[in-house]
Amino acid sequence: MQIPVDPVVRRQVPVIQKIIADETWLEGERRRCPVSPDDPAVRENVCQVILRIGRELRETFAEEIAAGAVAQ
Repeated sequence: MQIPVDPVVRRQVPVIQKIIADETWLEGERRRCPVSPDDPAVRENVCQVILRIGRELRETFAEEIAAGAVAQ
């Protein structure tokens, strides 16, 4: 049985992937060496970003989906 994925979550995934990539790069720059996306500092920074923008991100995508449903 396949669990349906919330369309808002589906739209958030690429944004979250970009945040992870950006924070991985930034931490590597801070340390002046490559770091893994699984590094605890990267994870902490990603969580902080998501906590700051998560609600706004979800509302934006929900509005876009609702507007698309109305337009159809």
